[in-house]
Amino acid sequence: MSTVSTVNGGISFWYADQGTPLAREPLPGDATADICIVGGGYTGLWTAYYLKKAVPFLNITVLEAKFCGYGASGRNGGWLYNGIAGRDRYAKLHGHEAAVRLQQAMNETVDEVVRVAAEEDIDADIHRGGVLEVAYTPAQLARLKDFHSVEIAFGETDRVLRGARETCERVNITGAVGSSWTPHGARLHPVKLVKGLAATVEALGVTIHESTPVTEIKPKHAHTPYGTVRAPYILRCTEGFTANLKGQRRTWLPMNSSMIATEPLPRSVWDTIGWDGRETLGDMAHAYMYAQRTADDRIALGGRGVPYRFGSGTDNDGRTQPATIEALRDILVRLFPTTAGARIDHAWSGVLGVPRDWCATVTLDRSTGLGWAGGYVGSGVATTNLAARTLRDLIQQDSGQSGPTELTALPWVGHKVRRWELEPFRWLGVHGMYAAYRAADRRELTSPRPGTDPVAKAADRLAGRH
Repeated sequence: MSTVSTVNGGISFWYADQGTPLAREPLPGDATADICIVGGGYTGLWTAYYLKKAVPFLNITVLEAKFCGYGASGRNGGWLYNGIAGRDRYAKLHGHEAAVRLQQAMNETVDEVVRVAAEEDIDADIHRGGVLEVAYTPAQLARLKDFHSVEIAFGETDRVLRGARETCERVNITGAVGSSWTPHGARLHPVKLVKGLAATVEALGVTIHESTPVTEIKPKHAHTPYGTVRAPYILRCTEGFTANLKGQRRTWLPMNSSMIATEPLPRSVWDTIGWDGRETLGDMAHAYMYAQRTADDRIALGGRGVPYRFGSGTDNDGRTQPATIEALRDILVRLFPTTAGARIDHAWSGVLGVPRDWCATVTLDRSTGLGWAGGYVGSGVATTNLAARTLRDLIQQDSGQSGPTELTALPWVGHKVRRWELEPFRWLGVHGMYAAYRAADRRELTSPRPGTDPVAKAADRLAGRH
């Protein structure tokens, strides 16, 4: 497989496919609004959409540092699925039934995104093939079966467990020993979705200022180099770039994830792989991979490279390390040997927000008018939509336009978590954790034992994931 001609960076393959947009005009000076949204990714745009739909006369301003979709919204793997970070912890804190309600809301969120995209004529290459999680070692199979049972216990009674033969009939993954499939998922083109959302909210009358970095958020104030926007509600929707804001360096850790995209693969290769259902594809490794079959018949596959930059740093253009490209290529060829001669057209990286307890949250502080949502830990394509509808309901409740709703009663609303450790401890911790996960995955690949490697269990405890 050749990587000589691989485009490295340039934000993402999705932008190479669609073209980088011309930035909208920056903030021209001091301004006022009813609601100011900081961040022009999925969370910010969905929030603007639902607020404007609910109350058309609202004056809503979105401030974006680069251009809409520059961050994770334009770089992700295109998994629209029903996973949400922190559900198990919310079950411990609030009870099983509360977590079941949260899971049901996520199941319905997949349907909601598909519905709105169709209603607003957003063609985002959405294909509802569900999500296929695959195991290819004895230890992964044991985790898969546990995972499958837990998902059913949280109400996913339509989930299907498949053996080795049935799995390979769906997607011919070398060495696959089993899989779990849920219908609550779809593949999409991330940039087509974010561009469509931005155009839709502008058409509704929302003001978007791009090339306008917000340096500090205070009650009723969003400060930028070009002026200050004053509004009763300031909503922070900055996910992996939250650490760039004053006072937010340790709020959410910007975890790095990397991806590659092959050239369009010929029919002969697809005849060996299958994947006619175009399910989004994941595995049960500790340093897991995620993949999709794109609308133009490429494989886009992602995973962890260098997981974290010292001091909560973030990249500029998505460039990733050559060693990471090779590692992702190795995963691709191990799973699908017939791709060995295919060209890797593009490689890129981006950051996602990780809270210290790995729990996604949505909050409105009624005493200050400050709100925020995020910490999706890589599950944001759908979760952003649920977060946006919840922020809408919280604001309408606070302003007296409505009372509590089913969404405002979900257990992730108002969740508080401690900040990340000071450097160098968080850098050492994150890099140590992923070194342990990779080592555990290597041992499990050659081990006949079904149990999870003890080093991975120790890494989970270090991370605060269990």
